[in-house]
Amino acid sequence: MTTAQGPHIEIDQKSGFCFGVSRAVKLAEEHLAQGGGLTSIGAIVHNEEEFKRLKQLGLHSTQLDKLPEDKAQTLLFRAHGEPPSSYQQVKREGRQLIDATCPVVRKLQERVHKAWEEMKAEGGQVLIYGKKGHAEVAGLLGQTNNEALVLQFPEEVKVVDRHKKTVLFSQTTMSRSGLEQIEAALREHLEHPDLLKSHRTICAQVGNRVPHLKKFANKHDLLIFVAGKESSNGKVLFEVCRANNPRTFFISSPEELQKPWFEPLPASIGICGATSTPQWLMEQVAAATAALFTRFP
Repeated sequence: MTTAQGPHIEIDQKSGFCFGVSRAVKLAEEHLAQGGGLTSIGAIVHNEEEFKRLKQLGLHSTQLDKLPEDKAQTLLFRAHGEPPSSYQQVKREGRQLIDATCPVVRKLQERVHKAWEEMKAEGGQVLIYGKKGHAEVAGLLGQTNNEALVLQFPEEVKVVDRHKKTVLFSQTTMSRSGLEQIEAALREHLEHPDLLKSHRTICAQVGNRVPHLKKFANKHDLLIFVAGKESSNGKVLFEVCRANNPRTFFISSPEELQKPWFEPLPASIGICGATSTPQWLMEQVAAATAALFTRFP
């Protein structure tokens, strides 16, 4: 859109919910519309504004060790997935469950489990490139009885047994460049590079956003990147944007916009976000940005 007094403002149509998050939110909304209570294990989406919206519809959030005594309350496993122990607990306690695990993540869990069984038989090891403590990584670790090693940075490969056959997987939302750095470090560290078998399991829908955002960032004079403060994917994509356009600013809500960012006035502004950023929030940010220019002298 173009404002009467300001620059052209464009919302990136490829930003926003990925398939897994969109599916999880839809499943939650459908259940809530029926009037049933629903408790998400962990935040259903790493976006504070979207979580507030769903909370108003009746969604609650907790951890498995703090479940409500009311077993009539349906539980929801979010798109990140859960380890086998979580399913065992829900079954043991006789609770109702909506499993919103992203199909891409579920497939990865199956592959990690299969590789772990194979490596146990062959005396090898399973590695996961991912963010330590992230919910998806916890789910993947559970597929290996928590025996896999998690690597977040290339220098951490020194803890890897250099003599063993090694299988590497990636958390679905990590960066391709980061995975390539881990692969290179492992090939140099291992006794022989052929000991490494790497599975590039970054979600294609997420991975393809990086080259797209590079073009989008270069297309505009200024970028507003919208994401939750706890979104790992948001942090990665924001850095991609900022590396290609220094006039990139991170916000979580329209109220965080600052007028000095737009001085000198840009000719065009791009609004984009993470895989956990709802479309409605980017639209609010675009409208709030446009409103700023009606107040410029």
